Amino acid sequence: MKVCCLGSGSAGNALLIEVEGTRVLLDAGFSARGLESRLASVGLLPSAIDAILITHDHRDHTRGVGVFTRRHGTPVYLTERTLYACQKLFRGGERTMHYGAARPFLLGGLRVEPFITVHDAADPVGVVLVDVTTGARIGIATDLGTPTAAMHHALSGCDFLILEANHDEVMLRVGPYPWSVKARIASSHGHLSNHAAGRLAATLLHPRLAGVLLAHLSVECNDPDLARDVVGGTLEKAGWRGWLDVARQDVPGPFLDVEELRSRIGPDQLTLL
Repeated sequence: MKVCCLGSGSAGNALLIEVEGTRVLLDAGFSARGLESRLASVGLLPSAIDAILITHDHRDHTRGVGVFTRRHGTPVYLTERTLYACQKLFRGGERTMHYGAARPFLLGGLRVEPFITVHDAADPVGVVLVDVTTGARIGIATDLGTPTAAMHHALSGCDFLILEANHDEVMLRVGPYPWSVKARIASSHGHLSNHAAGRLAATLLHPRLAGVLLAHLSVECNDPDLARDVVGGTLEKAGWRGWLDVARQDVPGPFLDVEELRSRIGPDQLTLL
């Protein structure tokens, strides 16, 4: 099971998840041309994508979905309320399929387990994607105002996590946004700070957790090194020694093999946790 972040941040979000025989694009927050370019940079044609899975209606997650699916015939999976909220992106002839939170479904070799998140969108969800052959689990929760018990339950036991670390509290407070925007970001329906992301990640630790990718960083109100230090410091204090990095906005990251990362976990981590 492999994952590649094609880009993450307020200017656009897209993840690529791959298991044998199945490739799914999670969100399509760049233009169709931008998505095609980013796929090309990791050696893939648009025709290699079997499905697009949309988590919520905000433009930084949906910008290119309509044009991309019309151009390449890629089926799009989204909740009914999300489709209604971003209906202007579609013309009526696209292959759109509805799914619902807490109702798992299959996409080829992947089992999709959606769960409700707290965010100021029409019908936001996070997802856990499971390799039906190996059982490997990738949990994804970005655009998250506050963690919930249901979300924690859904993400428990994942081999790899992609979690939001949107802002530093001080940088947000003194940053360039209007106060109304700052209040929205910091609210229970906004975005997680670095410290909140660290606390969330620490509650999800278990011996098989191989890696954490921090995503959706604000360009104006965060710094990749700061996010890595804050979350990494929290996890180190908890005894975790897995792989940690920050997703970039401007260029795709590498393909990460979950099983390979998991094989790096040594007996020290198993003992500490």
